[in-house]
Amino acid sequence: MSESLITYLALILVVAGVCSLLFKFLKQPVVLAYIVAGIILSFFIPKHSPEYEGVEIWAEIGIIFLLFGLGLEFSFKKLMKVGVTAIVAALFIVISMIVLGYFTGICFGWSHLTSLFLGAMLCMSSTMIIIKVFDDLHLTSKNFAGIVLGILIIEDLVAVLLMVLLSTVAVSQNFQGMEMIVSLLKLIAFLLFWFILGTFLIPTILRKAKRFLNDETLLIISIALCMGMVFLATQAGFSTALGAFIMGSILAETIDSERIEHLILPIKNFFGAIFFVSVGMMLQPANIGDNIVYILIISLVVIVGQIIFATGGVLLSGQNLKTAVSAGFSMTQIGEFSYIIGALGLSFQVIGDNLYQIIVSVSVITIFVTPYMMKLADPAYVLLEKKLPQKWIKFINRDSSAARPVNQDTLWKKLLKQMAVIVILYLVICIMIVSLSLSYGLPFIHKFLPGLKGDLLAAAVILAGVSPFMRAIIIKKDRSEEFVQLWKNNKINRGPLIFTIIVRVLLCAAIIMYVLFYLFHTHFAITFTIAIAILMIFVASTHLKKRSISLEQRFKANFNEKEKYRESKSPVTKGFTNHVMERDLHLADFAVLPYYSIVGKTLKELNFRQFFGVSVVTIMRNGLRINIPKGDERFYPDDHIVVLGTDKQMELFQQRLEEKRQRYANLEEKYSPEVQMKQIQIEANSILIGKNIRTSGIQETYHCLLIGIERNNMSTHNPDLDLVLEEGDILWLIGENDNIMKIKSL
Repeated sequence: MSESLITYLALILVVAGVCSLLFKFLKQPVVLAYIVAGIILSFFIPKHSPEYEGVEIWAEIGIIFLLFGLGLEFSFKKLMKVGVTAIVAALFIVISMIVLGYFTGICFGWSHLTSLFLGAMLCMSSTMIIIKVFDDLHLTSKNFAGIVLGILIIEDLVAVLLMVLLSTVAVSQNFQGMEMIVSLLKLIAFLLFWFILGTFLIPTILRKAKRFLNDETLLIISIALCMGMVFLATQAGFSTALGAFIMGSILAETIDSERIEHLILPIKNFFGAIFFVSVGMMLQPANIGDNIVYILIISLVVIVGQIIFATGGVLLSGQNLKTAVSAGFSMTQIGEFSYIIGALGLSFQVIGDNLYQIIVSVSVITIFVTPYMMKLADPAYVLLEKKLPQKWIKFINRDSSAARPVNQDTLWKKLLKQMAVIVILYLVICIMIVSLSLSYGLPFIHKFLPGLKGDLLAAAVILAGVSPFMRAIIIKKDRSEEFVQLWKNNKINRGPLIFTIIVRVLLCAAIIMYVLFYLFHTHFAITFTIAIAILMIFVASTHLKKRSISLEQRFKANFNEKEKYRESKSPVTKGFTNHVMERDLHLADFAVLPYYSIVGKTLKELNFRQFFGVSVVTIMRNGLRINIPKGDERFYPDDHIVVLGTDKQMELFQQRLEEKRQRYANLEEKYSPEVQMKQIQIEANSILIGKNIRTSGIQETYHCLLIGIERNNMSTHNPDLDLVLEEGDILWLIGENDNIMKIKSL
């Protein structure tokens, strides 16, 4: 590494540090600080210099750690929990904004491909910025905040899928439907296979190695797993960002995920800062004036479009108008994924530097106005409530139970849904095992065992690998309650039920036949017969049955490990939360900090229900749950209290809790003197002469500790409290410097 490269790195960090301090003082997001730092540095680091190429390498590493961190926060378990509201709203927002961005680009006279990338860059709100502003404005306990965070989870996944699909489009330079479908299927197979394999292996490995995993070892292993998945993703033709995201989402299911996230955070912040600085360095301030019309129009498109489509998406999912408006006004910005997709477009030369600079400028504007847009949500709701017809308001605010999916599935639908999930998951595993074995395993075996013997060994290895999964595909759910009930209820059902078995058998047989054709080039009839015979052996084997059940149980245990651990520590169980059915009510968890004004007081004294309308449901104290606490129950520091109420009630309650926060913060900023040890000599005019230690006030009045006296060249440690002090005594004191000086002045 050249000396100038190190010099430029130091310059980058110094400028970024100064800008971040300035923006913290101005209460602006730190991402903006890094972009401004990049704009400043663009005057000192030439764009095509070797030093700039070094910055680009660090920025690419930054993308890896950013996506790894997002994966740790994402997790497929969260995806399953966000519910219909987040999924419907997120898909509506993404599709609508892509279409709006595409037509905006067409109106500017840009190409179809450039316009498509513009739409993709405008459809993602910034997770980082929204979470930061929610925290700053104390909105995290509000009902709409949970919906927005759920939408952001879906958007993160869609962004990763978009990156893969856009890469395919950029390479082919046109919209080839079949190629897009093949790429999408390949991506889904890759995601499912590594997620299933990773969930099966990684939590087990971490659990068995737990006693060896200190922070250093866990950090190295986590980064190694991340980089390993990055390598596998690039080998499969996907981006490094996808590999990092997948490994992050796998580790997110482990009970060590929060610890890993904490360890990775400084590295993610460091390289992420360099990435955002590199984004700023792409800007050319001299050209902003030439693009100001594009910047302002696209900024307006983002703000207005997100308000309309986010509000509409949340309304479509069944939420009320107030929640929808609050969510819509929260998502009026573009952020980190816009830069990543923009960098992808630049690398494929689909978009030019000009558009990239426009997008970064739009991002800066929309991020800057985000807090103000959130504050406008309530006035906008009040205005809509006044202007809209009452019939519309009643229709929009209809009972949420109508929006919630009601389980009216027939036995057939339930059975087929469960079968489809099992067949798809296990088929993906079987196909990936076959593909990897034939691509990498077979050449390796042929090095040591060429010819027919090597092919036979390879076939045996592949069949052994897929056998438990194929048995599960054929047998699983055939003895389920739904299957048995359908079989007994009506003889007409038996034909279709048998047909489902035949379809699953044929799917498995097709995979085995492909392997046999590939290795031995046998006749179709012979291959089919051998495949059916092999499947019959799989079904009849009790050993495979035990192995299949064991694999499934281990996967389920690993997949649910973190959830079970959290439920054991959570103040309120999942089942309890699901019973809160009121439209406006929701549960929120508040931590009681030592300086809160409620500490030491009883529920009866505070009377939260009368003053704020909230009800205290549970108090969590040192792992002990106090459900429906009585009026004489007191609050102590580090308690967690779960309360039930509306958004407005929660806001008032939080203000009551935190009314001493500012006073405490001011105290923290004051200088807190340290304890020191010093010696002083009693002078002739000291008022301490003739007093004993007990009555001198050294400890009681001046808060110092006398640990020793020197008199006549003799030292006395821990002197007796009745010892009379004399002129010339040297006192050894421990205390704050100011207090010791006061004693000396006596």
